[in-house]
Amino acid sequence: MPDSPLQYATPPAWTEAVMADFDAFLLDHAAAEKKASGMAISMLSHYPDRIDLVAAMADLAVEELTHYREVVKWIHQRGLVTAPDTRDAYVVSFREAIRQGKEVYLLDRLLTASIIEARGAERFALVAAALSEGALKKFYQSIARSEERHFELFLTLAKRYVDADTVNTRWRELLDIEAAMVATLPIRAALH
Repeated sequence: MPDSPLQYATPPAWTEAVMADFDAFLLDHAAAEKKASGMAISMLSHYPDRIDLVAAMADLAVEELTHYREVVKWIHQRGLVTAPDTRDAYVVSFREAIRQGKEVYLLDRLLTASIIEARGAERFALVAAALSEGALKKFYQSIARSEERHFELFLTLAKRYVDADTVNTRWRELLDIEAAMVATLPIRAALH
């Protein structure tokens, strides 16, 4: 990801862990796509008066569910079945940084979503780079590009509803929070 805003780069050990247990990574990836679709639906449900947000989240929900469907195909091709959802410690922890109060809550939701998507773009690009040439590598290259578009979408929406100075200040704060958090995450064959 050429213009990543992230303040902490995922270490090579993460990619090694993913490649060593790619089946586990695929199962986690499927769950992440499904949850991302649900998050987009939650956003459009909570902010029906934000026309741009509703339209963007409707499109995003469909796109994320399409990604889920594609990952499920890879899972089934490998003779696996999807697993029950589990809590994503990274997302749960990061969401603790979201402030309460109508306007700051919306801003923080958009910015944390943007950063989560940026982290996904970075990590899917690492997976794509580690895979051998073929359809799976192309799939992960495409997913990485989608996540990059999504991080930009959430940031653009934040600036649509909140003044740029406030957005930029909070963006930097949340990037620092995310970097400190990611640095302490255990290395495992999962997106986060």
